[in-house]
Amino acid sequence: MKRPTIADIARRAGVSKGAVSYALNGQPGVSEATRARIQAIAKEIGWRPNLAARSLSGARANAIGLVLCRPARFLGVEPFFMELISGIEGELAASSGALMLQVVADHEQEIAVYHRWWGEGRVDGAILVDLHADDPRVPEVERLGMPAVAVAHPSAAGSLPAVWSDDAAAMRETVEYLAALGHRRIARVAGLPALAHTAIRDRAFQEAMADLEPQLAHTDYTGEEGARATRRLLSSRARPTAIVYDNDIMAVAGLSVAQEMRLRVPADLSIVAWDDSPLAQVVRPPLTALTRDIPAYGEHAARLLLRRIEGEEVEGFEDAVARLVPRGSTAALES
Repeated sequence: MKRPTIADIARRAGVSKGAVSYALNGQPGVSEATRARIQAIAKEIGWRPNLAARSLSGARANAIGLVLCRPARFLGVEPFFMELISGIEGELAASSGALMLQVVADHEQEIAVYHRWWGEGRVDGAILVDLHADDPRVPEVERLGMPAVAVAHPSAAGSLPAVWSDDAAAMRETVEYLAALGHRRIARVAGLPALAHTAIRDRAFQEAMADLEPQLAHTDYTGEEGARATRRLLSSRARPTAIVYDNDIMAVAGLSVAQEMRLRVPADLSIVAWDDSPLAQVVRPPLTALTRDIPAYGEHAARLLLRRIEGEEVEGFEDAVARLVPRGSTAALES
């Protein structure tokens, strides 16, 4: 079937195409009775706005963009982004807005996507994630004049409003908790070192471990790399008695490695996962985790962006600090 057009509506309503355009775009120029009749006909025949035509006319796209600079396969196993997207979608649903999602290999491709989306009128703004220190994406988005919000610490967000929580405080609490259980050799299996939030967590970990014995390994967040880092740590002479992982995928992989090496969790090794998910709770023992409301991050980011698209001056939003939830994977160190 042919896509319904403004001409079809005009023919059925007995008015000009201009009158139909006024009515459907909420502009003056037609009576309220004519507007209601035109809107009813549009609904009846299933008319929807043509986004390409809207972009040419300068109208809103009613969509926001999210570009992920990660391997596409990573998204199928990483709960963080799925929960973040669910929060964004939940906020957009109220205004029937859409989310444009694209996965790219590097920052150059990501910047090219922003230029294309903004130039073609495909999005009204974007949410930036996984920011680096001195991130080239931030000044590029600022130059474009595209409304944007960063899910990142304000120190990496430039002039963009940021949605973040205090990762340093959460890391300090975790180290203090493990130290109180008697652990001195504590390792951290971290994510990508270039990421701003990784650097913040690294600094907080080193500072909190000042009187203890820290060990640090960086990975790409995958279970494979998390397992590899865990084997190296547990095979060393100064084997850690506790490990803090930057996500639950790596923590579950680390748990498997510990069991493979015949170490008892938590009697021989305590494990803490950053970011909580059902995955962390269904393994045995269930994982102690730093839990936070990740869908709320998405909601806050989308809400700030929609307000910015409307021309409002908005400030960033600091969410609650991740909460440490002890479960079966941590215990006092056996002497």
